[in-house]
Amino acid sequence: MGTWTRVCATDEIEQEDLIRFDHQGRTFIVVRSPEDAFYCSDGICTHEHVHLGDGLVMDHTVECPKHNATFDYRTGEAKRAPACINLKTWPVKVQDNDIFIEI
Repeated sequence: MGTWTRVCATDEIEQEDLIRFDHQGRTFIVVRSPEDAFYCSDGICTHEHVHLGDGLVMDHTVECPKHNATFDYRTGEAKRAPACINLKTWPVKVQDNDIFIEI
């Protein structure tokens, strides 16, 4: 079991947008879905190690800004080449309008 770590307040992320979160030498992204749910995954594209923090969020996917690989941010599944390795996902909870991830 990991440790719950505060990322940000819920109002810091718009719907269908993300925030980059760096912690202990790792990069994560937290995405807010159109349904107002929050998801967390590794924040580096598995194709060429590009930060996904500048990626486009749309239709439950995040698109890598370099080669347009896409990932389902809910599951981490690589959905479009050139990425073929899934992102690792992390548990998320909201408590008192703050977002926490378990890492």
